Amino acid sequence: MTAKVILNPYSNRWNSQKRWPEAEAALKASGVDFDLAISQKKGQIVELAEQAVREKFSPIIIAGGDGSIGDTANGMLRAVQSAGAGSVPLGIMPLGSANDLVYTLGLPTDLKQAAGVIAAGKTRAMDLGRLNGRYFVNNSAGCLEPYVTVKHEKIHRIKGMVRYLVAAVQAIVDKPEWQGTVEWDGETFRGKLSLFSVGNGRRTGGFFMTPHANLFDGKLTLAFGYRATRLGLFLALPRAFNEDKGNYVELEGMREVQTTRVSIHLDKPSPAHTDGELLPEWIQDFEYEILPKSLNIIVP
Repeated sequence: MTAKVILNPYSNRWNSQKRWPEAEAALKASGVDFDLAISQKKGQIVELAEQAVREKFSPIIIAGGDGSIGDTANGMLRAVQSAGAGSVPLGIMPLGSANDLVYTLGLPTDLKQAAGVIAAGKTRAMDLGRLNGRYFVNNSAGCLEPYVTVKHEKIHRIKGMVRYLVAAVQAIVDKPEWQGTVEWDGETFRGKLSLFSVGNGRRTGGFFMTPHANLFDGKLTLAFGYRATRLGLFLALPRAFNEDKGNYVELEGMREVQTTRVSIHLDKPSPAHTDGELLPEWIQDFEYEILPKSLNIIVP
């Protein structure tokens, strides 16, 4: 069958558009027969992915970063639910800046190797998360984490992973905080919150915000807590790079739990994101759930 490649030219600050000829050559060299669609505006990837599934292209291949993958999954699930379309595999040509899901899945970042994985066509059913009706493949959060994203989007001269780190430092200096109620699996927390992160995958923006998350375990991983001082947050920052032992979730005031549902209410609106893409409005209420084995992802 013919694949549909959806290119997000904006990924990694237009670097994906520059690298598209390399990605195109890699796919052709691997024998992948495809039709190309290029996203022209924010949110269009969802529409293009839905249309591609309805038109029976298979697999759907996203050429972009984590936000692009999340948008593609939303479009694909929309087609399945509204039109009763069958499940279609999703392949990834990694053209983003952080490529967090690619890292967690063990996919190659080399485009020739990535094309080879797609051509081989091995799939595995992966979980999806959902926030207030919107799906995410990797991660979602409120409070400090998306506040970092707000800072990140205003930085233009710095590229790659360094931009995430600079944005994190700027956000910690501002030190926003909230009062909140967090509920999961019959347990409740009420109190001050610096951050909460809900992971399907382990890593976001290069940081291991939910270090013990698993894309295939039928659970969400919730990390949350409060650090009273800027120094406390700065001490936590380098520990977020630790994949397991010594991660920030082990610090005083922090928790990490596995659950199937999470309900969070904040005393004031917070920025929020799914897969690094900011929601259009700041919100106070967050309803999370896991959808086990909902996306067939092409893996090595």
